[in-house]
This record gives sequence, structure tokens and C-alpha cells, in this order.
Amino acid sequence: MYLGVWGEAQIERVIEKSRFLGYCRRVTGEEDARAYLSSLRALHPAATHVCYGFIADSLGNFQRFSDDGEPQGTAGMPILGVLKAQNLCESLVAVVRYFGGIKLGAGGLTRAYAGVAADAVAACEKRSFEECVELCVALSYSEEGTLRRFLSERGFSVLKAEYDAKARFTFAVRKSSAEEVQAALSDCFCGKDEITLGAQYLAPFPLK
Repeated sequence: MYLGVWGEAQIERVIEKSRFLGYCRRVTGEEDARAYLSSLRALHPAATHVCYGFIADSLGNFQRFSDDGEPQGTAGMPILGVLKAQNLCESLVAVVRYFGGIKLGAGGLTRAYAGVAADAVAACEKRSFEECVELCVALSYSEEGTLRRFLSERGFSVLKAEYDAKARFTFAVRKSSAEEVQAALSDCFCGKDEITLGAQYLAPFPLK
């Protein structure tokens, strides 16, 4: 299991006449991160700096950052530090700066970049990536409505519906709760359901 941002967020702050744009986004590897940073530079060709920090893997080991011309240690590391402090993996934050004419000093720059990064991360949705298993439930056609209600009440989405001799519905559950869900299905249908375990993988869940 690991935590990561989901989707993308953008915020803007003006600090001592400098304009800071914070971007936070999910990334799925270094290539994805680099491509996104290239798109930001193309979007802001007149920007003074495009600083960033990202953690591109699910284990938190692949970390990169850049001060992009700001004094060493005042931009990239503070940005990356925001991600590390929240244990966010497969996540990127970039801060675009348009210089406004007033120098902030090393301490002021560090606070500015860290603050904008933190605001960008706060604006982005977070997900918990947990190990899941697919369950395929086979029932008589007359039980389809009951099964759909069962899934809907528990927040499960149908991944695949098939119809042959029986109605077959595939959905994913957290692996840790698979046995509990199977028992609840058996109780609901008095053991008339047929359950097959399918693929296992990491899937994103909204944080409670």
C-alpha cells in the first residue's frame, strides 16, 4: 500500500511581487514526469524559473528535484520535502516563478517554494493505493437486481457484466476484505452464488 496524489491541481500565489504558480500531478514514472515538466516549460516560456520535485515510483525510492537557477537548496529540495513529509509516491510538484523585481533571500525563497508546493499538494486529491482482488459472482438472472443493490450499497463498481447460462458480474475489493465480502454474498444469496477469484493488483481508493 502507498499514498499518492490523484489527478492534477494548480494554484497561484503572489509573494513580494513575484508570481508563483504551483502544479501538483500524479506521475507514473520518470518519463511521464519529464514529459509533464517539458509541457510546463512550453506553457511558460517567459518564466524565470521552473523548479520541481517528484517521486516517480511506488516505493518512494526514485526522487528527483531541481532549483532551475535559484540558489542551491532553496527550491527543489523544499518542494521535494513537501512530498516526502506526506509520504506521497508517484507524485510531482512544480513551481513556476515569474520574478517581480524584489529579491527574497535564501530563507524567503525556501519559505515561498515550500509554501506554494504545500498549497498545490493540498489542492490535489489523494488516493490510497491498496492491493485488490477481483471477484466474479455468477447467479441466476432473477438475482441480478439483488446483486446490483448489494454492490451499490457497499460502493463497489461493476467492472464487467457477462450473460450466458448465468449472470456474471466482476468487481474489485480490497484483498484484506475479500473473505468478508464473500461471506456477506453467501449470506445474501443463501449460498446459491458462485464466486471465482480473479486478478490481483494495486488500485486507488479515496481517502476516508
